[in-house]
Amino acid sequence: MRPIRSLLIYLLVVFLGGALLAPWLYWAAQWVAPASLAHSPFHRFVNRSLLALALAGIWPLLRGLRMKSWRDAGIINPRGQWNQLANGMMLGFGSLACVAILILAAQVRRLNLDLAAGTFAAKLAGAAATAIVVAVLEELLFRGAIFGALRKIWDWRAALLVSSMIYAIVHFMESAEVTGPVRWSSGLEVLPRMLRGFGDWDVVIPGFFNLTLAGIMLGLAYQRSGNLYFSIGLHTGWIFWLKSYGLLTTPLATAHQTFWGTQKLIDGWLAMAVLACALVALARWPFLKSPETPV
Repeated sequence: MRPIRSLLIYLLVVFLGGALLAPWLYWAAQWVAPASLAHSPFHRFVNRSLLALALAGIWPLLRGLRMKSWRDAGIINPRGQWNQLANGMMLGFGSLACVAILILAAQVRRLNLDLAAGTFAAKLAGAAATAIVVAVLEELLFRGAIFGALRKIWDWRAALLVSSMIYAIVHFMESAEVTGPVRWSSGLEVLPRMLRGFGDWDVVIPGFFNLTLAGIMLGLAYQRSGNLYFSIGLHTGWIFWLKSYGLLTTPLATAHQTFWGTQKLIDGWLAMAVLACALVALARWPFLKSPETPV
């Protein structure tokens, strides 16, 4: 049960510690930071605190899970793995590209043609850079560490579902404003409100289900391939669209957001249908497991 204990301690430190750290970061920003940062909403400081502790705790978590090297967490020598990375990126990029194209074709949104060519290229480059960094870090955490730990003690299918739901919960957090001045306990007050989306059934279905389905696909790719390269590519393709879609398109008319989704792209029934088709393709993908990483 040591893996479970290590994982629970990690999650407690990240969420409780992040909530307690956020006010101090906020006060520090008021004192030394530029005005643009100092006047940022408090919930952003909560998000940054959670992220900072999550990243700082990855290596201690891996050690607590008795993973002695990066190979144990799915990171192996990249030689011979670039094809896996490219295939994953192709599936991720292509699946959400289908969602975006269908939405544009239905004239629910349009391309933001008001952007200058330089701005357009800069936003795409920024989205691509963010996608690579986020994909590597999140795959190492959610698939390499959390899924890897859970499947040591449970059947891998149960571990896949639970780790995917943890992934979905983290990404389901919304913005929440603090009432009154920021106090030492403001992070603890805001954190539950950032999960208020669970009180809206129309948001939970299909939004939370889509995130869980995405987590299942990423974990299944790791399970079948034996390393994280395909998962990283898949995640990179998705993040690119999620970061660029809202910036590069604008809504044309009031549409049924439950079906088409919002500017988040992945929170509608259309996205669920496309992801389900991508899951079928992934289940039939001709993976060749790496002999370096036992699964």
